[in-house]
Amino acid sequence: MVARQSTPPAAGVLFVDDERNILLALRRLVMEEAFPVHLAGSGEEGLAILRTEPDIGLIISDQRMPGLCGAEFLARSREIAPEAVRIILTGYADMQAAIDAINKGGASRYIAKPWDDGEMLQVLREGRERYLLLRENRRLAELVRRQNEELKEWNDKLRSRVLQQTAALRQKNEALHVNHHRLQKNYRETIAAFSGLLELRAPDMRNHSRRVAQLAGGMARHSALPAKESETVHVAALLHDIGKIGIPDDSLGKDPALRTSLEEQEFRQHPVRSQVTIDAVEFLRAAGAVIRHHHEHFDGSGYPDGLRGAEIPLASRIIAMADFVANLKLGRYWSPEKVLSEVRPWLGRSLDPGLLPCLEKALRELEWGETTTAGMVEAPLCVGELREGMVLAGDLCSGTGLLLLSKGMRLNGASIAAIRRFQKIDPARGRIAVLVEKEP
Repeated sequence: MVARQSTPPAAGVLFVDDERNILLALRRLVMEEAFPVHLAGSGEEGLAILRTEPDIGLIISDQRMPGLCGAEFLARSREIAPEAVRIILTGYADMQAAIDAINKGGASRYIAKPWDDGEMLQVLREGRERYLLLRENRRLAELVRRQNEELKEWNDKLRSRVLQQTAALRQKNEALHVNHHRLQKNYRETIAAFSGLLELRAPDMRNHSRRVAQLAGGMARHSALPAKESETVHVAALLHDIGKIGIPDDSLGKDPALRTSLEEQEFRQHPVRSQVTIDAVEFLRAAGAVIRHHHEHFDGSGYPDGLRGAEIPLASRIIAMADFVANLKLGRYWSPEKVLSEVRPWLGRSLDPGLLPCLEKALRELEWGETTTAGMVEAPLCVGELREGMVLAGDLCSGTGLLLLSKGMRLNGASIAAIRRFQKIDPARGRIAVLVEKEP
């Protein structure tokens, strides 16, 4: 149910004159008007009425009165009813008094005696209308002020709510960011663990997949591959030989030139087996497709599908070149120039010549050479004695033979924490050989 809006009281008119017959004449004049009429015989009486009747909007006062004159009465009435319209009645002989009433009493105009009834009514109507407009403006201004205050309060509440929700969203985003990085870390560690399975079968291939992944990842960054496919290259490189787990021991480590045709046929199935092995894991399927073709040759002489040139996925061509480099028997002392000289004869044959610039850039970013150990001596230490900056004097393997860290690696906080963790679940035999700074 909608509440009725209350009608504002009509604006009243106050006539002030010490002559009773003039007051009665003025009341008769406005009898047909919608004016609540108040009469006062003196300025003092008029002030008393103003104090008790707050809705008087029009004041008409004679100038010549005992006690308070019209100008003085109007001046004091401004303190009680400042918005009321004031009019002074005066004779022509009192023009200076009329001017004072206008200047000091705030009268809007004067009417000379005797007045014209029509003119008087018109003046009263206009004065009352002026007062009503002023009062309506005041009401609307007050309404606007309250609405502005309410709007400000709502804005403050909304701003506070937005800030709270923004803070909550920021916390959720930070949590999602942390969880995303945790998932990425777990994902990469899981892939690295899978790639380490082959090391248990073929100790002579220790660290091979990690080197291929390191070099292939660098080449992918310098190629036209987008970031997502570059990550696929890294994963595929770590797992590219996982299919070799199914190859019999007597042929896995055999020189390719000494394999029988059946052994070679079995060996050439390992890229397909690698793909099949990881195909059950949905997020590894893209890497599986890359692995399948990493033994394809640029001239079409490779396997398993005999693809050539651009038919071979770019990611597979990158891993093929990185695998070739990682298999080179160059010893621990090598340089990018030496590697490139070994690669060039195979460009256009098994390797993509267009990838040579990517290989060169990736090689110059790597540190596969001998770690500087001048001024260092070998020392066998317990795990608790390991410190950052020490260099492994040999490959570090777990008790069951899994390669943990390669010879020449300089230890840091993360690698020392990993060694301590593995010592609890698969402790290495004996002490750990490291190179330490020689005492002066």
